[in-house]
Amino acid sequence: MTIKEIQNEIVDEFSMFDDWMQRYEYIIELGKTLPLIKEEYKTEENLIKGCQSKVWLQGEQSDDKIAFTADSDAILTKGIIAILIRAFSNQKAKDILDADVDFIDEIGLKEHLSATRANGLVSMIKNIKMYALAFDAKNKN
Repeated sequence: MTIKEIQNEIVDEFSMFDDWMQRYEYIIELGKTLPLIKEEYKTEENLIKGCQSKVWLQGEQSDDKIAFTADSDAILTKGIIAILIRAFSNQKAKDILDADVDFIDEIGLKEHLSATRANGLVSMIKNIKMYALAFDAKNKN
């Protein structure tokens, strides 16, 4: 599936819920399905700066696609990073760089987060794009 197709699927899933309490519960459930990062990657350099909670993100390139794993010490944050990993993992670096993140606004996530969590969300997206940028540059050499 393309990034856009996955994002549309996420938007469709969120549209099934009537209120934000149901959506929060769903985000927490998604966090439980997160492919967890190996303990050896829970390092300071994999820690996302700008998050209220601790969030570790690791990206590895295999063939021409980047696979992400992550973890967080907070259940809601774990769900948020799980949504992002679902949208961007196992995709080509260039596709990740070219992808927009409008689906975040479409599901209403940013507007229902505290300011510090919304900043963390932006930092998570930035880190995913930075991995893609690094792998894209490496691929061109």
